[in-house]
Formats: sequence, structure tokens, C-alpha cells
Amino acid sequence: MEQLKSRNEVDVNYTWNLTDLFESDEAFEQAAENIRPEIESYSRKYENSLTDASVAVEAIEGFKGLMESLVPIGAYANLRLSSDQGDASAQRLSGIASNIGTYFGSETSFLTSELLQKDESFLKDIRTRAPEFENFVDELLKQKPYQLDAKVEKALASYSTVFEGPYSLYLKTKLLDIDFGTFTANGQEIPLSYLAFEGELESHEDTEVRRNAFRAFSDKLADYQHTTAATYDLQLKQEKTTADLRGFDSVIDYLLHRQDVDQTLYNRQIDMIMSDLAPHMRRYAKLLKRVHGLDEMKYEDLKISLDPSSEPEISVEESRKYINDALGIMGEDYLNMVNRAYDERWIDFVKNKGKSTGAFCASPYGSHPFILISWTSLMTEVFVLAHELGHAGHFYNANREQNVFDARSSMYFIEAPSTMNEMLMANHLLENSDDPKFKRWVISSIISRTYYHNCVTHLLEAAYQREVYKKVDNNESVSAPELNRLKRQVIEEFWGEDVTITEGAELTWMRQPHYYMGLYPYTYSAGLTIATAMSKRVLNEGQPAVDDWLKVLKSGGTKSPVELAQMAGVDVTTDQPLRDTIDYIGELVDQLEALTEEIEG
Repeated sequence: MEQLKSRNEVDVNYTWNLTDLFESDEAFEQAAENIRPEIESYSRKYENSLTDASVAVEAIEGFKGLMESLVPIGAYANLRLSSDQGDASAQRLSGIASNIGTYFGSETSFLTSELLQKDESFLKDIRTRAPEFENFVDELLKQKPYQLDAKVEKALASYSTVFEGPYSLYLKTKLLDIDFGTFTANGQEIPLSYLAFEGELESHEDTEVRRNAFRAFSDKLADYQHTTAATYDLQLKQEKTTADLRGFDSVIDYLLHRQDVDQTLYNRQIDMIMSDLAPHMRRYAKLLKRVHGLDEMKYEDLKISLDPSSEPEISVEESRKYINDALGIMGEDYLNMVNRAYDERWIDFVKNKGKSTGAFCASPYGSHPFILISWTSLMTEVFVLAHELGHAGHFYNANREQNVFDARSSMYFIEAPSTMNEMLMANHLLENSDDPKFKRWVISSIISRTYYHNCVTHLLEAAYQREVYKKVDNNESVSAPELNRLKRQVIEEFWGEDVTITEGAELTWMRQPHYYMGLYPYTYSAGLTIATAMSKRVLNEGQPAVDDWLKVLKSGGTKSPVELAQMAGVDVTTDQPLRDTIDYIGELVDQLEALTEEIEG
């Protein structure tokens, strides 16, 4: 296994092209410099001047224009930093973007405060004069019970960079300070890093390599657990203070308020998966143990493929055909976006030091999506890329159809379009193969990647996160030992006696950035619940179902997540879609067991 290259050593053809946002760092800095006086001028013109609805409409229009100008500034800085957290220039640009974002928030906070002081007839008049701002006004009214005095709102906005500090500190510890060095397996020294562990080693087919990598990785994480716990505690205190200031009953209510979701949907997603999905996943763990002839099934064995030899290696170029064939049902416009992503370098495929781990898609309004992935040449990456292209397709459509206020849907719904694409990819691969070993690999990939990742990894994060917030709401601080205890408790509850929870498994909480993004983890299983139902509709109904789905994507944030799901024919106010999803996972495990009997028989 090779040592990671520096960013300046990788093949530029497999990096993203950020010149679509700004031609150069200098152009970025010029834009950041130019917008500051525009913000100042806006504030001078409209603060304490919203005398009638026509002026208010003009002020909202000006606010929209400033937001549209700020989006590429924030996106460019974030993407530069994501490709190499250790790049001093990227760190400097991130600071510039953060400062200008804080200034914008502080100087324009008056708009919300002043509009919410007006009576309802004034706000209705805005809606009548500018129907395109109807959702903007509705969102304002939703915030009204939790709005603070204008001076307090301005002060809070001025502290936004400070509030973002815990996440920034977390990333610096994770990607810059922790040096994992090497570990030994089978008499060889093997380099270890976050990218190497999460990209290859934690699912390595050689048991000694996989288990030794886990041991070395966990031991090194343990050295940083107290710093990381203190960083996370700062994030929690900030959220608790904000929730209390704004008058929410709990931190969970505060965080769900932004998602247009109540605790019923939130708790159901966690509770039902913990109780009803666990038996199916334990069966899957037993199958892995039997097929691989393991002495015992350990926590660090859960990510192995059921049949690694049946997983094809695949190049970036070859991945395009699979993606096109699987997503072709989405139509010509959608495929045009997919092919532009390859041709115009919207995707960052390379692996390099300092690069953010995992994969994500950023979709700045007014531009096109950008996807980060670390390509390992394994077929699994095609599922990851299909997932991120699902996010891209969502906002590619929504950004064209909606204004900057209305383009982004609730976080509850955000993972539905991405996981939908994974289902389309799996269905395509299964339809086009009669080889039982390859079919078994595909089905095990659906379980081990799509469902394990979204309904188990992120679900266990969500169950743990809920326990953490209960402590926060009791005004308790959290320390590394307590976080470790909570995480181990959740993992042990899910896997029972079928999986040995190795020492170090409890440190998994240190690996995920999602805890700095509100109640994000549980939304993966929520999205996959919607996607499972929708992908079945596409299989059974074809074009009419696709047409419904495209309408959903184009709706952006103009509807609540419950309404978006209903547009797709899925009623998430009941437990039926989640029950159907869990039953489907059970059926997949049944198929794996049957295919294994056929292959071994």
C-alpha cells in the first residue's frame, strides 16, 4: 500500500476544477473584498427603513442578491480546504470566507428582526406583491416564537465564526494532527491513515490486516479522545445555550425545528430500527462469520465483503458506463448532468494527504455541483459515486427551478435522492447478471454499503446522539469516558451476543463529523426509507414514477419533508414505509443465505 501523495503530486485530471467558481485565489479575494462595501451599503439603506411592503420587497430582493454573491465565496473556500486541510493558502481563504459570512450575518440580521415586528397584514402584503417570496415569509413566521431582540440577534450573528469553531477544531485534530504511522501484519509494515483505514483497510479481506489495522487505528484515536471530547462538548454547550435562549423545550426540539420534523418521526426512526432491524443484521453477521470461517465475529469484521473475489476492480473511466446505464431511467437531462460531471471535472477522485475523508457533494447556488470522493478502484465506489450524484441531481434540478431561499430541502429529506440512486444502481446490476456469485456480491453490497451505512452506521450514531442530548438537556457536560460508555452501550444493544465488541469500538464516535451538523445521522435512514419505497415504484411503474420523482427534486425546499415524501407516494407520518424497508432488508438477507447455499452446494 502506497504512502499518500501531497496534493501537488496528484494527477490534476482527476481533481475538481474550481475555476468554474473563481479563476484564481486572487479572483476569490477580490470578490470577498468587493462584497463588503455592498453589504455595508445595503445595511445603511434598509435598516430602520422598512416603512411599507414595497420597500420590504426591495430589501428582500437586495438580500437575495447578496446571498447569491456570497454562495460562490463560501463554496470556493470550503472546497479548497476540503481537498487539503493542511494547505496554508486554503486555510487563509477559509478565514476570509468565514469573516465575510459573519459580517454579512451581523449586518443583515435587522431584516428578519424588523419584518417580524410588523403585523400580519404587512407580511401578507409582501406575499401579494412578491409571490416568489411566499416561502421566505412563511419561514420567517415559523421563527417568530423563537426570535430574540434585534440587538441580541445581531450579537449572535457576530459570533457565528466562534460558533463554527468546534467543527473546525475537530477537523484539524482529525486530518492534520493525528499521525497514524504504520502497523504490522503478516510481517509487513503497512502505512495507516484515515483515508487508508476507511477506504480499504477496515474492509480488507485478510483478517490479520483488517484486525491489526483496527487495533492500531483505535489505539491512536484513543490518544486524542480527551481533546476531541472537549471539542464536542463545546459544540453541545453552544447548541444548548442557543436552544435555551430561544425558548425551546429541549436541544432536540431546537434542532428538529430547522428540519420541519417533530419528535414522533425522529424517535420512530431510531427506536424501530434498533428493535426490528437488529435481528436481520445479526443474521447477516452470522453469515459473514460462516462464509469467512472466522473464529469469532468481531466488530472490526462487520465491514468485510461477503465475497471479495467477486467484486470487480473498476477504473474512473469504466465507472461512467455503469452510472449511465443505471441512472438512464432518470432521463436525458439527468444523464447530461452526469456526463458533464465527468467531462467538466466536477468530481475530485484523487487520494492525497490532508483531503477530507468520506465523500460529499456541494451544490452552490448559481453554479454546478462539486463531488469529493477518494477512488479506490473497487466496484463499491460506483455505489458511492451514484449516491453523491443523487445529491447533485437533486440540487441541479432544485437550483434551476427555485430561488436561493427555496432551493434547499429539509435535512430530513436530503438523503432520499442520494440513496435512491444507490437503489437504482443495485437494481441495474442485479437485472444484468445471472452469475450467483456476482449477484451475491451485489446484494451484500446493498446491505453492507447502502443499508449498513445508512441504517446501521448512521442509525447507531443517531441512537448515541440522542443519549448525549438527553445529558445535555440535564445540563451535564460530557467527557471521553462518558461518550465511550454511551457509544459502547448502543453498539452492544444492537449487535447483542452475535458480535464481539472489541475494545476501541466505542471510539467510533470520534470518526464522524455529523455530530457537528445537528441531528443529521438519523436522516440517512429516513432518506433511505423514502428511497426504498420510491425505487420499488420505479421498478413496478417505470416512467410515471420517475416523473413524480423529478417533480419532487425540482420542488427543493418549497414543501416540508412529509409533503415531499407524499408527492413521491410515500406517507412517512405512518410507520409503514419504515416497516416495509426493514422487511425488504430481511428479504435481502434471505436471498444471501439462499445464494450462499447454491454457491457452496
